[in-house]
Amino acid sequence: MRFTKMHGIGNDYVYINTFEEVVDDPSSLAVTMARQHFGVGADGLVLIGPSDTADFSMRMFNKDGSEGEMCGNASRCVGKYVYERGLTTKTHITLSTLAGIKQLWLTVDNGVVTMVRVDMGTPELTPRNIPVALPGEVILRHRLQVLGQTWFVTAVNMGNPHCVVFVRDPEVIDLPTIGPMLETHPIFPNHANVEFVRVVSREELRMRVWERGSGETLACGTGACAALVAGVLCGLTDRTAKVRLPGGTLEVTWQASDNHVYQAGPAAFVFDALWLGGQ
Repeated sequence: MRFTKMHGIGNDYVYINTFEEVVDDPSSLAVTMARQHFGVGADGLVLIGPSDTADFSMRMFNKDGSEGEMCGNASRCVGKYVYERGLTTKTHITLSTLAGIKQLWLTVDNGVVTMVRVDMGTPELTPRNIPVALPGEVILRHRLQVLGQTWFVTAVNMGNPHCVVFVRDPEVIDLPTIGPMLETHPIFPNHANVEFVRVVSREELRMRVWERGSGETLACGTGACAALVAGVLCGLTDRTAKVRLPGGTLEVTWQASDNHVYQAGPAAFVFDALWLGGQ
């Protein structure tokens, strides 16, 4: 089976073109292919396919086999893939995901997609729709006691649930310890991605992310969007900011006119290969 490895600022996935390949059990395949050392090694698996409602469809599976609703970095990679592999000549395409239909605008230079801007939709702030098991109309800096420490969490859904925590320095956070504790905390019935964010200025954030089902990753597009939304709601940032992650930088805007969040960033091919199967 042919596949392609791609990454969006270090958030790497295995991509399979289901116009040409058949994947019977993507959940188990994600676990096998994403394994370091024994598989390809990736944050998960993405299937690119046809859609009855959009130009293309995208399904993404985390490295533990769970299916995610949306991935901003992966959607940019899909945009680059379908254009450069000749599946479309459009520079404005629609993409069907479990989080709804997303719009992508491609910046093309001599046939190469250098940047992709994605309409990530409107942030969901109502607790029951995130979901987060807390009362109120919006969850801003809710106090949680975990491992003897107090964490102030802001909950946002950007197609998937996010737990944003503003901290002085994300680099000193023991992410492998605290990340899973917040991801699976009882207030998040569907678990959550967890972002630890430093406000550098009103136009710049720095963050690390613990992704639901994948662990620490170099970048998370929906997480960057959630971080900006949380920053605006908490009065810490303007509506446009650069979000710097270990793998690179995204520019994120929460547009007041339509309440949509837009993120822009690069996407990159790593290699094409043939999967022969594995344990």
